[in-house]
Amino acid sequence: MSTPAPVRPTAGPTAAPAADPAVAPAEQQGRMTHREILSALSGMLLAMFVAFLSSTVVSNALPTIITDLRGSQSQYTWVVTATLLASTASTPIWGKLADLFSKKLLIQIAIVVFVVGSMLAGLSQSVPTLIGWRVLQGLGLGGLQALVQIAMAAMISPRERGRYSGLLGSVMAVATVGGPLIGGLLVDTSWLGWRWCFFVGVPFAAVALVLLQRTLHLPVTKRAVSIDYLGAAFLTAGVSALLIWVTLAGDSFAWISLETALFVGGGVLAIVAFVVTELRATEPIVPLRLFRDRTTTLAIIASVAIGVAMFGSTVFLGQYLQISRGYSPTAAGLLTIPMVGGLLVSSTVSGILITRTGFWKRYLVAGSLLVAIGFGLLATIDHATNMVVLCVFLAVLGAGIGMTMQNLVLAVQNTVAATDLGAASSAVAFFRSLGGTIGVSVLGAVLSGRVGTLIQSGLADVPGGAAAAGSGDVGLASLADAPAPVRELIQVSYGDATGRVFLISAVLSIITILAILFIREVALRTESGSERMQGGGQGEGQGEGTVEPNTTADVDDQLAGRTTADQRV
Repeated sequence: MSTPAPVRPTAGPTAAPAADPAVAPAEQQGRMTHREILSALSGMLLAMFVAFLSSTVVSNALPTIITDLRGSQSQYTWVVTATLLASTASTPIWGKLADLFSKKLLIQIAIVVFVVGSMLAGLSQSVPTLIGWRVLQGLGLGGLQALVQIAMAAMISPRERGRYSGLLGSVMAVATVGGPLIGGLLVDTSWLGWRWCFFVGVPFAAVALVLLQRTLHLPVTKRAVSIDYLGAAFLTAGVSALLIWVTLAGDSFAWISLETALFVGGGVLAIVAFVVTELRATEPIVPLRLFRDRTTTLAIIASVAIGVAMFGSTVFLGQYLQISRGYSPTAAGLLTIPMVGGLLVSSTVSGILITRTGFWKRYLVAGSLLVAIGFGLLATIDHATNMVVLCVFLAVLGAGIGMTMQNLVLAVQNTVAATDLGAASSAVAFFRSLGGTIGVSVLGAVLSGRVGTLIQSGLADVPGGAAAAGSGDVGLASLADAPAPVRELIQVSYGDATGRVFLISAVLSIITILAILFIREVALRTESGSERMQGGGQGEGQGEGTVEPNTTADVDDQLAGRTTADQRV
C-alpha cells in the first residue's frame, strides 16, 4: 500500500537558510553529525542506565528484603508495582513540563528525584515505608522515560534512528536484566547487604549529571501550555483502584463482596472520567486522536504485552530462582545472563539491519514470535527444571524482547506527523509501562493464589503441617521461621506455581503477534523531525492545519508532539 512521500527541503529558497550563519546551530535544527549525536546521547544513555539499574537491581534482593522485613507476597508485588505505577502516571506530565523549562534541567531534576527516592528507600525499616519511597523513585523514572525519547526524536531521522535506538535498547536491556546480578552480588556481600541495592546508583547518577551538563545542548523555549493534571489524577486513581483490588481480592476480602464493588466501580468511573477529560483537555496527557492512526494503536496494544514480558519475567524469575531453587542472589543474577545476552545482541543487530535496509516489520514479527515461544517454554518449568534448559528458554525470550521493544517506538515515530512525535513516543512508553504495572500486579496475584492453593493441599502430608496451618497463613512471610518440612513445601510450591505465570504471559503475547501482523509497513523516512517540520508538515496525513514554526526553537518544541491551538493556522 503506497504512502505519501516525505517532504524534503528543495534546492530553492527553502534550502538557503541551512547555509546562513544567522540560523541557529545545527544541533538545534535536528541536523547533527554522528559524533555530535553520540556525544549528546552519552549523558542521556547513562541517565537511563541509572534509572533502570536502580529500579531492577532490587529484583534479586527482594526475596531477602521481604523476608528480612517480614513482608507478604502482596507486599512483594507492590514494591515493584509502586515504582511502575508512579512512572506510568508521571511520564506524560514530564513531557508537558518540557515545554516550560529546559529539557536538560528536567532530565537532571529527574535523576536527582530518583536518587533521593533510592537513598530513602535504602533506609526503610518496614515494607510500607519502602513502598512509599519506591513511588518517589518512579516519579524520577517517568521523567527520564519521557524526555530521552523526545530528545532522540528531535535529533535523529527515523532511518538513522535504528542504530541509535539499538544503543538505547541495549542500555535498557543491560540495566533491566543485568541489574539483578549486581543486586545479588550486593546482597551476598556481608559488609554491604540489601540496602546498598538502593545506594549503588548514586555514583553513576553523579557522572550522568556532569555528562549531561557538558554534552546535551538543546534550545530552551518557554510557551504557555495546559498541563492535564486532572487527566493524570483520574488515570492514576482508576488504575490504582483496579490494581489494589486484584492484589487484595481473594485474600483480604472475597472476590464477590462490597469491597470488590467499591474498588471496581470506583476504578471504572475514574477511567471513564479520564476519557471524558482527555476529550475536552486542551493538551491531554494521552491524546485520543493518536488512536485514529492504525500503526500507533496496534503498536500500543503490542507494547502492553512487551511491558508484561520486560518486568514480569525479571520480577518472578528472581523469586523462582532464589525461593524455589535455593540459589543465592548472586547465582540467580548470573543465571539471567543468557537473557541479557539475547536481548543485547538482538536489539543491536536488528537496529543496524533496519538502518541499512529501511524496513522494520520483519524484525518486529520475528521478535514477537520469539517472545511467545520463550514464554511458552518457560511455562513448562517447575521446581526441578534443568538449569541449562532454563537458560536456553531465557535466551529465546531475551532475543524476542530486544527485537520488539525499541522497534515498536521507531515504527510509530516514522508514521505519525512531525508535530506528534513526542506525544506518540510518550504514548507507547506510557502503555508499555502500564502493561508492566498491570502485569506485575495481576501475575503476582495469580502466583500468590496458586502458591496458597499448593501449600494448603500439601500441608496434610507434611510433618507438623497441621500445626502450621492452624497458626495462620503459611507463605513467603513465614519462610524464615517455618519448620524445615514446611519450608521445603513452600519452596516446591513456588517452583511449581511460577510456570502458570509464564503461561498467562504466553497467552498475552499472542495479542502482540496479531497486532504486529496487522501493522502496515512504511519505509523509514530519511529526514529528522526538524527537517520534516521545515518542509511544512505536508505529506503526513494531517490534511488541514499545517504548522508554521516561527523560530528554530519553536520547531524543536513542536516536534516533541505538544502543539497547541495557538500554534496552528
